[in-house]
Amino acid sequence: MVGSKPQKTINLEDLIKRVRVALVLIPVGLAANILGGWVYCLLVALIIGVAAYEYALLYKASGLRPAVVLSVGAAVLIVIGQSFNRFELTALIFTASLMISVVYHLFEYERGRDQAATDFAVTISAVVYVGWLGSYFVSLRNLPDGFWWMMIVLPAVWLADTAAYIFGKRFGKHKMTRRLSPNKTWEGYLAGILVAAPGTALLALLWQLLGAGESISPWRGALLGGVLALLAIFGDLGESMIKRQASAKDSGQILPGHGGVFDRIDSWLWAGAIGYYLIMLVFY
Repeated sequence: MVGSKPQKTINLEDLIKRVRVALVLIPVGLAANILGGWVYCLLVALIIGVAAYEYALLYKASGLRPAVVLSVGAAVLIVIGQSFNRFELTALIFTASLMISVVYHLFEYERGRDQAATDFAVTISAVVYVGWLGSYFVSLRNLPDGFWWMMIVLPAVWLADTAAYIFGKRFGKHKMTRRLSPNKTWEGYLAGILVAAPGTALLALLWQLLGAGESISPWRGALLGGVLALLAIFGDLGESMIKRQASAKDSGQILPGHGGVFDRIDSWLWAGAIGYYLIMLVFY
């Protein structure tokens, strides 16, 4: 009991920092979502570019040498390509980055870098994992009623994370993963699902009252919230795996209380892609 008190104090301090950052970032994100178009696209591109940079640096910390500029540039271009609502353009950008990356790392091998093939794999994984998944934020916003879908998908993750954190700290006894993220518990995970599903249903009802289209309904909100709470956690755990290999606590320090941008959007990357396909395949 004595040893747990300092940890609780640190968590409270982190929570205060998180709230302060949220009070700044939420209005910015909301304004970009309202404006849509190039304003929204450029904000997403900036976020994904920073996250791809942090992703590459995590692997550099573990001794690898990905092509950071190429990873960041390709990730940003993929997001911009999606702003035209054309997967063909995104495929072209990805194909070009794949080939350029091979050539770059071939030269690196010739210069004596024996792990150039592994470096190449990391370079491309940054483009795919951060850039490709991140581009679904744009695809989601480009859907009919895309503004309102964004107002359901991201809050679903916030609700699940918040409930998991609060209930996990208070009632959690059974660890989900002892190595990847020891603080996560099955009790918190279940609480996240049970809160996110009805919570997003209520959000959808609120958005209906504020003028959302007919496609936005409470049952669809509940389904989205439940599925995202169930699956988006793997984005969080995936980043934890990368950080553990790099012996890093956070991907960066740009957001007090959150760490880096990649720390903040790890679950969002999954939520954006899952939300997009769930909406497209089930609701439309």
